[in-house]
Amino acid sequence: MIKIKKEAKFYEPLADGFVKCNLCPHNCSLASDKTGVCGVRRNNGGVLTAESYGAVTSLALDPVEKKPLYHFYPGSKILSLGSYGCNFHCGFCQNYHISIDYTENAPYRILSPEDIAAASLEYAEKGNIGMAYTYNEPLINFEFIYDCAGLISEQGQKNVLVTNGYINRGPLETLLPFIHAMNIDIKSFTPAFYREIGGRLKDVLATVETAAQKCHVEVTTLVIPGKNDSVEEMQLLTKWLAGISRSIPLHISRFFPSHKWRHIPATPVETVMRLVDAARRNLDFVYPGNC
Repeated sequence: MIKIKKEAKFYEPLADGFVKCNLCPHNCSLASDKTGVCGVRRNNGGVLTAESYGAVTSLALDPVEKKPLYHFYPGSKILSLGSYGCNFHCGFCQNYHISIDYTENAPYRILSPEDIAAASLEYAEKGNIGMAYTYNEPLINFEFIYDCAGLISEQGQKNVLVTNGYINRGPLETLLPFIHAMNIDIKSFTPAFYREIGGRLKDVLATVETAAQKCHVEVTTLVIPGKNDSVEEMQLLTKWLAGISRSIPLHISRFFPSHKWRHIPATPVETVMRLVDAARRNLDFVYPGNC
């Protein structure tokens, strides 16, 4: 299938044919024909291209609560769009076949922003309120989402991001005028955990702070035994969130073995509920997930 090699936004040329991508905090410096950590932004002869532009691996109508968003048009449905690639390498990824282990032969179809907007309107009669960008990490597909989100907004529908939050502030603020809600993963409240998956906690927290000023935000934490399951860590996380607003909903989700972390057992339900109780000391809306 022929890809659309659209010139990327947020990059700068460097010496000797290198380019620097400024979309996310990795700020990858790329030699010719090399891709960034995300696997979808490539230096093509000194021009950074968004190689996943229009590549759609998943398109499904979901309950908005599945994102999960519990305080944003509850009872509605939203058309959910996925592509491929990610700028983290989580060993526990549930969608690793499109986020991490995709290949050039991964099944996808090429759709235009106009196709996406038309599909969103077509599903309105089935309760669809707009488009959720999800399944893989959507923000690495910035150009396609930006073009789709503008059209979705113009036709009076909603745009939702389900994201790891790993994006630089400039690109985020460029996109936020078209975004109505976000569910942002805070995967842990320790820098060491983020180093293990290839990121920095402080950059994710900055995204939460910025987004919460501009749109509806809910947060998800996947609780993994032995990794981020202490009451002390949950207290630190929820006190920090409460400093922004006690009314930010938090989803505390149960881990099941997946991808490279199949050796780790599923999180006991009792652990999830203990952390829910701890979180409710600081936040007004806390929900267990996958229980």
